[in-house]
Amino acid sequence: MSDENTRGNVPVGDGKAGAGRPSSRTRGTRTGWRTGTGRGTTRRRDAEQPRALTVLALVDVAALVVMLAAVAVGFGPVWGSLGYVLPTAGGAVVGLTVAWVGAWRRFPAVTVTALAVLGYLLLGGAFALPHTTIAGVVPTLDTLRELLLGSVEGWKQFVTTVPPMRSFPDLAVVPFLLMLLVALVAGTISWRAKHAVWAVVPVVVGFVGVILLGTVDEALPVPQGLVIAIVGLLWGAVRVMEARVGTHSISTESSREATRRLRWYRVRTGATILTVAAVAAGFAAPALMPHPSRTVLRETIVPPLDIHQFTSPLVAFRHYAKDVREEELFTVSELPENGRIRLATLDRYDGVVFDASGDGGDTGFYTRVGEEIATDEEGTRLPVEVTVTGYSGVWIPEVGDLTGVRWTGPDAEAQTDGTYYNSKTHTAITTAGVKPGDTYTLDTLVTEDPGEDVLKKATIAGADLPETDPTALPPGLPAKAVQFTGEETDPVTKLFLIRDALQDFGVLSSGLDGQTPSRPGHSAERIDTLVEEEKMVGDDEQFAVAFALMARQAGIPARVVMGFYPGEKSEYEEGEPWTVLGSDVHAWIEVPFKEYGWVPIDAVPDEKPQIQPEPKSQTVPKPPVLQDPEPPEEPDKAKAGSVEDDDKDEAENDLFDWGLIGIILLAVGIPLLLILGPVVAILAYKARRRARRRSAEQLADRISGGWHEVVDVVTDLGTTVPPGATRRESAGVIAGTHELPGTLALAHRADATVFGHGEPTPADVEAFWTEVDKLVGGLRSTVSTRRRVRAALSLRSVWARIGGRRGIFAALGGLGSRRTKESR
Repeated sequence: MSDENTRGNVPVGDGKAGAGRPSSRTRGTRTGWRTGTGRGTTRRRDAEQPRALTVLALVDVAALVVMLAAVAVGFGPVWGSLGYVLPTAGGAVVGLTVAWVGAWRRFPAVTVTALAVLGYLLLGGAFALPHTTIAGVVPTLDTLRELLLGSVEGWKQFVTTVPPMRSFPDLAVVPFLLMLLVALVAGTISWRAKHAVWAVVPVVVGFVGVILLGTVDEALPVPQGLVIAIVGLLWGAVRVMEARVGTHSISTESSREATRRLRWYRVRTGATILTVAAVAAGFAAPALMPHPSRTVLRETIVPPLDIHQFTSPLVAFRHYAKDVREEELFTVSELPENGRIRLATLDRYDGVVFDASGDGGDTGFYTRVGEEIATDEEGTRLPVEVTVTGYSGVWIPEVGDLTGVRWTGPDAEAQTDGTYYNSKTHTAITTAGVKPGDTYTLDTLVTEDPGEDVLKKATIAGADLPETDPTALPPGLPAKAVQFTGEETDPVTKLFLIRDALQDFGVLSSGLDGQTPSRPGHSAERIDTLVEEEKMVGDDEQFAVAFALMARQAGIPARVVMGFYPGEKSEYEEGEPWTVLGSDVHAWIEVPFKEYGWVPIDAVPDEKPQIQPEPKSQTVPKPPVLQDPEPPEEPDKAKAGSVEDDDKDEAENDLFDWGLIGIILLAVGIPLLLILGPVVAILAYKARRRARRRSAEQLADRISGGWHEVVDVVTDLGTTVPPGATRRESAGVIAGTHELPGTLALAHRADATVFGHGEPTPADVEAFWTEVDKLVGGLRSTVSTRRRVRAALSLRSVWARIGGRRGIFAALGGLGSRRTKESR
């Protein structure tokens, strides 16, 4: 019971104050509660009444609702729309309702917690996950599963997903649960604690929690804080005043009127003072204090995606440039002027491969994104539709700075759930993979290339990129970088000196027919070979890596980008859809410039064929004079079967290590046997079962076996046929599930043949099995290839016929039996 409900309502003792004499504190009354004496006095009737049932509880509700609303507003920027209003309001309503019921019935904490969990599960679907419920209200198993998982994993997903959150409706569980907890604790303290002002503490904690879950773009921090502070102080003052008034158990009409006037006077005065102070603080604070940096969890917590598990796409550069040079990879609906399609940005070199790090700083983080991506970049909005025809991989071909990705292919759901984006490097990836047949739409921002003349007058900016271990660098590269730059000190001049030297002394070759021989790869050994040659021979892969490493040696931050853009020999026409071929693959570097950001720079030399035709001589050479060959010397005669010959044969045989061959066969054969053995056994058993049914001794058994074949195929496809059902009943189940009405006719025909008077003829058997094969083929054609493979390897039919209720081990044991009795 609260303090303001119990003070001044002390029950009278058992008369021990004096023998037969009433206590002086209770004189004038014979009731168990002191009420005072005198004309016009009244007794407090709410002495035992919980505060949750009084009129003053409405004041508590109003104060809590205003403060909770101020907290919920903080979800606006991270959600990106007003979609957060329903889950936050629903969470606050559920929390306050449970707290009010607990205060009314004076439930213990365990019961209140149980009611809160029940309310979360029953009402969470309607407020946070309406798309998983029935009619938007009734929770389903999916609703309960998402609510339970969201209460544990939703917090991590919320802070590792790129806003706006409206692209991920399942994450509405987080604001719903947060507001429910804050409202539950605040309401419970307000209606049950001795000092109700402590209810402001969970509100402030919720306010801080929303900030941590949000973005660096704040909502209305000053108005939010002022509302919480003003309402909290006023409400606390009212509660303290009510507690003091509650110490007097006797009141008159005049005293109550005076109390009301005093209450409203203090409320008005306090509100005026706090409002004036708040407005002054709101205007003065920005001028007197610098704008502090906003700390949010999504900027400090490393996302769970480990980008290093995926192979750098640069290792496949020669595959695109040479092996699939003429193959179509994908088609983009529109390419901006001088646009480039980015596959991946690579910023870490370990001496073996250039790959993407995603470790923070200017390497960024890979965070989960959806159909909308919040960005601070500026540019021209451009929707780009991509249709994949020959490309496959986890790296998503994209253009510019993404503001959204919408998947529309057959695996759209899995690809959406697994899409991650690095806003620092503008690299997108999907863990579900991109493959032929996929389609997606990119919402992107594109900017104009400033051009080389502008860049030469600009300033290179600093960048926090992963450092390369000096031992991983090509040994000859630092000296070559110094040779190219000379005594120049300006970073921009150094950059273009290196670029010009690579182009002047380089020979472009992808190892194609008619080109200079060129090895693939970009390891330290390959780049060292490139820079040490008088004529540096390589393709974009080697020149981009060498360019980036030399730029870093000159103190210029640089990263490698692999992607596609139309070359000089491309047939692409601006404004038309562009079908990207393997020959359109390129690699370039990016360097950060102040006011322009990361700008692409190419270092592509001219193609200079190595094979030159030899000049023709003006003089005709004289024919050579043939000399008589000298007679060969007669070899020494060796004795047949000599020891030397035997030793020689044994030595040659020793070169063939039979033991090593045996070990290799065992190492390869045993795993293959373990993997393929069960598969072969199941397929062989089903083939033998079919052959035995079709060649049974009795012709009627062959008809019956044909029907059993249909039932087994359906069972393996996942349809449960009751074991004791007749053929017609089984046919009804099959026809209803797979929409094959011919099954009923086949069942009638089997019954007529098996239970008929005469014996069926071989022609009848062949005709029946032809219908069976036709029906089975129709069944299998209605399902996907993956499901057909699973059905072929399924043991459901074997278990149903051999094992029954004895278990799967009985079914497996029956695989080796010679005969299985099947009823007609």
